[in-house]
Amino acid sequence: MPTVPNWHKSSFSSGATNDCVECSTNTPAVMVRDTKDHAMGVIEASHSSWALFTAFAASEG
Repeated sequence: MPTVPNWHKSSFSSGATNDCVECSTNTPAVMVRDTKDHAMGVIEASHSSWALFTAFAASEG
């Protein structure tokens, strides 16, 4: 049986704007989607690629 994604909002989504993404990491691949427009689809990345991306993003922030 496939794992149902457990979506959570980015920690940077609490500002004045409502532009944010949701992530699910309890699935075989990390899934990312637009919070307001789910019809746009999902981007998937391996857990190792996602870890590299978030480490890079945190170091640039």
